[in-house]
Amino acid sequence: QVQLVESGGGLVQAGGSLRLSCAASGRTVSTYAMGWFRQAPGKQRELVATQTSGGNTAYADAVKGRFTISRDNAKNTVTLQMNNLKAEDTAVYYCYAAFRKTYWGQGTQVTASS
Repeated sequence: QVQLVESGGGLVQAGGSLRLSCAASGRTVSTYAMGWFRQAPGKQRELVATQTSGGNTAYADAVKGRFTISRDNAKNTVTLQMNNLKAEDTAVYYCYAAFRKTYWGQGTQVTASS
């Protein structure tokens, strides 16, 4: 089993920045794909950013150029640096780790006020 705990969410003005972190425990996740989804009220959960175990990254078009995903396999963590936040980025952000099975964190609220 893998446990994931997110931190770093909060309230920020549009144009501001936040950094989300996700710490994994229970197993080493260096062979896992890891990343972030988000879910806004009344909308489906959507992929924000992902990084493979080999380091390849992918982003949703809506966040390209503003968000950066990175991971530290030695610390079993993945982070999401979010710059130039927009009101439409407001959502609950969920960390995930996937390798034969997908594990989810509990989510952290990000609110960008316009």
